[in-house]
Amino acid sequence: MQLIQLEKFTLIICTYMRPTALLKLLRSVKEQSLYPNEIIIVDGSTNTETKDVIESNSFNNLVYYRVKEEDRGLTKQRNFGINKLAADSSIVCFLDDDIVLTKNYFKELINTYKVKPEAIAVGGYITNEIKWVEYRGESCPKGKYCIDGYQRNEPLKFKVRKILGLLPDTLPGMICSSSHGRSVSFLPPNGRIYEVEQFMGGVSSYKTEVFNKVGFSEYFEGYGLYEDLDFCIRLLPLGKLYVNTAAQLEHYHEASGRPNQFKYGKMVVKNGWYVWRLKNKRPSFKTKIKWYSVSLLQITLRFMNVFNTSKRIEALSDAFGRIYAIIGLMINKPKLPNKRL
Repeated sequence: MQLIQLEKFTLIICTYMRPTALLKLLRSVKEQSLYPNEIIIVDGSTNTETKDVIESNSFNNLVYYRVKEEDRGLTKQRNFGINKLAADSSIVCFLDDDIVLTKNYFKELINTYKVKPEAIAVGGYITNEIKWVEYRGESCPKGKYCIDGYQRNEPLKFKVRKILGLLPDTLPGMICSSSHGRSVSFLPPNGRIYEVEQFMGGVSSYKTEVFNKVGFSEYFEGYGLYEDLDFCIRLLPLGKLYVNTAAQLEHYHEASGRPNQFKYGKMVVKNGWYVWRLKNKRPSFKTKIKWYSVSLLQITLRFMNVFNTSKRIEALSDAFGRIYAIIGLMINKPKLPNKRL
């Protein structure tokens, strides 16, 4: 793909207590065939280790900010970074701090805005989490998920959902009526550009003009699970979103800086309900039943992990966190904004 000259673009990395992972990311940025015109590091760490790493290494166009308590947390740090953007920056890219880029990541990602001029946001593609195999058969093998000439293993939760008639009614990356759809991890590594309604915030980019109308919601405090889906939903009235599977990177899920499993389980349910209802203000009774049914199924599967995985305590804590959140939703549901934007 030939790169067409574009306006300037900025990379914002929001980090928390991950100096070693951040350094790996920055070194992969340094090797890029297309280098950011501006790199903004927004550090929410409670110590100086990340600052020390930045000062001990040299990276062009990098500006470092260490935020105080009132600006700590993923969505707050992203909004902080947006407020520091150079006035002539046309595209802003976000990366989680536990990412490693392939050499042409930015070249492919940024060029998408020329290939798809209607795009207001473009997501990258993670290559190291799912094993895909090319497939040319007429029917998809049992236990596999097939799309556009590729196949991958079908997760257990989707196998069970198929038996129960609870499969999502949309393609990967699109938001189904009862939520719990297939994420962009169900798109194959074929180099194509797919139109989507959601993608991961940690491998994302946006035209800077959208931030004149939309900001990251501070409802998603701290770790911010589903904050990316919330933002995508509020972007949809403004234009089209895409994922470019040629803009490739690896995600290593650094353990440090993550919440405990009980809190994580609570966020899966509570924040999941929030984004579902943000997209579907008045779901039908049948849709409500489907959402709760899938949520209860996922709780059941997490309890099963107590017996079929080595991380028994984590699975049990996660499951109890989800149950706690389900009960909480019955007592006091989160308040939704009156408008998406």
